[in-house]
Amino acid sequence: MAATFDILIRNGLVCDGTGAPAWTGDVAISGDRIAAVGHLDGACAAQVVDAAGLVVAPGFIDAHSHSDTYLLLEPDAPSKISQGVTTEICGQCGASAAPLVGQARLPADWAAQRYPVKRSARLSTGADGTGPTWSSVAEYRALLEQVQPAVNTVLLIGHNTLRAGVMGYESRGATADELRSMQRHLAQALDEGGSGLSTGLVYQPGRYASADEVLGLARMVAARGGVYASHMRSEGDQLLEALDEVLDLGRASGVRVQVSHLKTSHAHNWGKLDAVFQRIAAAQRQGVVVHADRYPYLAGATDLDIVLPDWAGRGGREVVLARVADASLRARIAAELDAEREPDAWEGVMIGGTVHPDLRVWRGATIASVAQATGRTAGTVIVDVLRLDELRTGAFFFGMSEANLRRIYAQPWVMVGSDASIRALQGPLRADHPHPRAYGAFPRFLRLVQDEGLLTLPEAIRRLTSLPADAFGLQGRGRVVPAALADLVLFDPVEICDQATFAAPHVYSRGVRQVWVNGCNSYEHGQCTGRRAGRMLQSRF
Repeated sequence: MAATFDILIRNGLVCDGTGAPAWTGDVAISGDRIAAVGHLDGACAAQVVDAAGLVVAPGFIDAHSHSDTYLLLEPDAPSKISQGVTTEICGQCGASAAPLVGQARLPADWAAQRYPVKRSARLSTGADGTGPTWSSVAEYRALLEQVQPAVNTVLLIGHNTLRAGVMGYESRGATADELRSMQRHLAQALDEGGSGLSTGLVYQPGRYASADEVLGLARMVAARGGVYASHMRSEGDQLLEALDEVLDLGRASGVRVQVSHLKTSHAHNWGKLDAVFQRIAAAQRQGVVVHADRYPYLAGATDLDIVLPDWAGRGGREVVLARVADASLRARIAAELDAEREPDAWEGVMIGGTVHPDLRVWRGATIASVAQATGRTAGTVIVDVLRLDELRTGAFFFGMSEANLRRIYAQPWVMVGSDASIRALQGPLRADHPHPRAYGAFPRFLRLVQDEGLLTLPEAIRRLTSLPADAFGLQGRGRVVPAALADLVLFDPVEICDQATFAAPHVYSRGVRQVWVNGCNSYEHGQCTGRRAGRMLQSRF
């Protein structure tokens, strides 16, 4: 009697996620699992998909995502699932959706949105109807399950979120009691579904944490089998010292280490990459589990206020807003920014998303070009923009090496992370001006490695699938094998490419034909199907 399945994908080029050579054959799905793999002649199914000329691969895992709260707004996850992404590792760079206790606040772009309320709950939003409707990881998870995102989610717990909840935005080290309080909140968050800890040691207030403070939290994560991901204290002038801190933490705690968006920023630091590789290799020989992620672009993105002098950025959002509203302090900040760099250096900083309507015209323009067009200095442009936009301006920062990008991807422990939250072509997530990686990171990576012969296609697929699945302990995912969860992507290896640009970022990529998440067909024919089956996952090693 012929086998009968729910879905039968026939005659595809199967890249199974392990890096093994691709082969032509069939993949069958029953329920939420891969039921069979091979040459399934005679099998029948309720739905048969002709995959001739197309690649069948495990769903891509975004190793570095910021979609935490946006999944509540656009659960179809259109900008990600259209790239073949089926799982997002959220809560990165020290900022997570939860837990929100004490003075902890969501980042401004998240906080400005209007979120759903759990059915039968009596949680309230802010006075203007915006902001979070949850506080704990359990409450956030309940909301996530209620909206049922199309993609799976893994949540790391942000150190900045924990720290702000316990001690506000003070620019000092934590006391022993404060560290114990952070540990208690972290333990609860992990019990409720968190998978580890992330730090953003270049951001407020995490930048004031000592290495011992972070170590005290990392040891707890290690004991619970979680992962530690770090946006290090420096990715430029102090890169090697910052990397040493992260690797030393791995040695001391035994925690699994993920170096976030590995890069060498600014041309005078490009030559440090050999030393980076040497340090990581030495730690791996000593038994430290170290991975890294990287997006396939030469510009990063974060909030424009990251350029503020340290004194001007201290104290939390309301305090900083008061500084940029003060004319004398604004002039002081502008003068310090102008003294810090030559005017031409601001060509490497581009305005991204803005909120105030008067600033929309400058989206995609460099700070230097705005200064020239308006007859102001770069420092004055920056403080004026931040004041008008109430610190909600995004920016793109150029200054990475194309050759180093390729060398980083050549390392077998490097995976792909978009470093972006989901966006959409309509609704509230259409309003801003994101980095093009939000729509294009994964197809761009596949195009890069194929066109330049940097990696074989099976190895490139491994970087997007089984490598992050293993790095984050996502059991049953990342491979096309019987009994695995049916997260699958079907794409055209010739057509696949990114189309989003810095000038026009809201453009879907090309080449992804269909995406299944836990056996559910959530994307086909260039659009979301509205059928969603994503789950919140937890690391298990």
